[in-house]
Amino acid sequence: MTPFSHPEFDGHEEIAFCNDTESGLKAIIAIHNTNRGPALGGCRMWPYESDDEALTDALRLSRGMTYKSALAGLDMGGGKSVIIGDAKTMKSEALFRAMGRFVDSLGGRYSIAEDVGISVADVQTMAQETEFVAGTPERGAGDPSPSTAYGVYMGIRAAVAQRLNRASVSGITVAVQGLGSVGWNLCKYLADDGAKLIVTDIDQVAVARAVKSFGAVAVAPDAIYGVEADVFAPCALGAVINDETLKVLQTPIVAGSSNNQLAEPRHGTELHKRGILYAPDYVINAGGVINISHEGPAYDQERAFAHVAKIHDTLTEIFKRSAASGVPTFQAADRLAEERFQRVSLASSAA
Repeated sequence: MTPFSHPEFDGHEEIAFCNDTESGLKAIIAIHNTNRGPALGGCRMWPYESDDEALTDALRLSRGMTYKSALAGLDMGGGKSVIIGDAKTMKSEALFRAMGRFVDSLGGRYSIAEDVGISVADVQTMAQETEFVAGTPERGAGDPSPSTAYGVYMGIRAAVAQRLNRASVSGITVAVQGLGSVGWNLCKYLADDGAKLIVTDIDQVAVARAVKSFGAVAVAPDAIYGVEADVFAPCALGAVINDETLKVLQTPIVAGSSNNQLAEPRHGTELHKRGILYAPDYVINAGGVINISHEGPAYDQERAFAHVAKIHDTLTEIFKRSAASGVPTFQAADRLAEERFQRVSLASSAA
């Protein structure tokens, strides 16, 4: 299978396969669309079972970034990168400097930031080889996790207002899957606002900490899908809404930070048919990239987080469009995003 015939290929502008034998780096950089501006997207390091699995992730994630930036109103395009490898055992300065050189070779068409398996410190190492990095302390915005979590929190509030007709999350129950940086910060925002938490993670230390810190109820990883709650918040990896999980899912709302939560588009349609309100992932998890868009010498966290808070209003518009047209929320979001980045393309062509 070639990239052009790959089922996740969506008119991507550029796909770079990066190989550095000295450091052991094997990576893929995917640039989906730059109509609104140069691509920005995080780098994920994961022990993919195959090269095709890594390519699938890069293609899906980069497409999501195009739609995410368009709906956030940013002058940025969509890109993403993945490094094939175990983040616990394969990290090295040489590997990240090699990745920085590959990013630099694209001449600014793509800027890199942190994602699953990659820390801000890793990005700083890449920055020794390229200026095209984002989300580092030197640039003001720093770790995007708190802002991503804040955006998800605001998105959950919008979903609760739409589906449950409640003005706040106080007293509602949220099942949080994944207690990494974003999941943890989300739990804090929710707990501070009076929500009840059910949590799970493969890291039992993190689970125990959440139980102690937030009064959360802990469940086994596979049990999170079937718990009785008002909101299911996936904050780990993608494809968690699938044929198997839909058999047991009981929540009226799905709203979390994970990318590519729908295993296939038909699963979003099935949520819609069942009356489960889905907050499209690339809309609700845009807080990190919005925060990064403010970085620079004049970075102001209060202003940046006020911009992140507008995710609430964007989702409210999408929910209303979905209700008025009868289409699932993910389709309503796609249409709104496409209006924005395709309109820019047409305007540029006319000029």
